[in-house]
Amino acid sequence: MAFDLKKEFKEYYQPKNKPEIVNIPSINYLAVRGSGDPNDETGDYKKALESLYAVAYTLRMSYKTDYKINGFYEYIVPPLEGFWWQDGTDGVNYADKTSFNWISVIRLPDFISGKDIEWAVRTATKKKKTDCSQVKFLTVNEGLCVQIMHIGPYDNEPVTVKLMDDYLAQNGYENDLNSERMHHEIYLSDPRKCLPEKMKTVIRHPVKRLDQFG
Repeated sequence: MAFDLKKEFKEYYQPKNKPEIVNIPSINYLAVRGSGDPNDETGDYKKALESLYAVAYTLRMSYKTDYKINGFYEYIVPPLEGFWWQDGTDGVNYADKTSFNWISVIRLPDFISGKDIEWAVRTATKKKKTDCSQVKFLTVNEGLCVQIMHIGPYDNEPVTVKLMDDYLAQNGYENDLNSERMHHEIYLSDPRKCLPEKMKTVIRHPVKRLDQFG
C-alpha cells in the first residue's frame, strides 16, 4: 500500500474545527512562487499549479523510469498547500485578492533531494511541453502555530480566523505573521468536485507566546 503522508501525520492534516496549538517541524516541499488573484483563469496561479503537479507526479512515478531515487518507496502525492501574504498587511485582506503573493507547495517525502527535483523539472518540461523551471525545492520550518479546520468557502475564512485570534488572546499567544512566517492553507477538498459549503481547508498561523516576548 502506498505511503500516505496525510494519514501518517493526522495531527498536521486533520485538525479539529476549533483552534489548537501545534509545533510544526521542518518540512520539505516542491514550491512555485507568484502573485496575483488565484481566481484569475488567465493568471499565474493556474499556470503555477499545472507545473507544480507535473513535477510532483513525475517524481511520484519515477520508479517506472530509468532514473532511480535513493530510498524511494511508493507514496500518495499529498494535498496542495499555500503560503499567502500581502505587502504592507499584517493579516490577510480577503477583499483584495489581486495583491496576494503566494508560494504554492506540495509536501515531499524525506528521501527526495534537490537533485531529484532538478531531474523531475527537466523531465516534466520535456514530457508536458511546458516550462516547469519555476518549480523549486523549499524547506520551511514553521515552528509554533495555531491551526484549525475551516469548513466552507474560501471567502468565509475570516470567520474561522477570528476564532483563532480569539483563542490566542484567551490563552496567552499572539499571531507572529511576517515575511518569514506566513498565513498557511492546506486544501483537503477539490473545489471542482466539492460543494463550497463542504470544502475542508486547514488554516495555520505562526504564533508566539506573550510571556516570552515582553
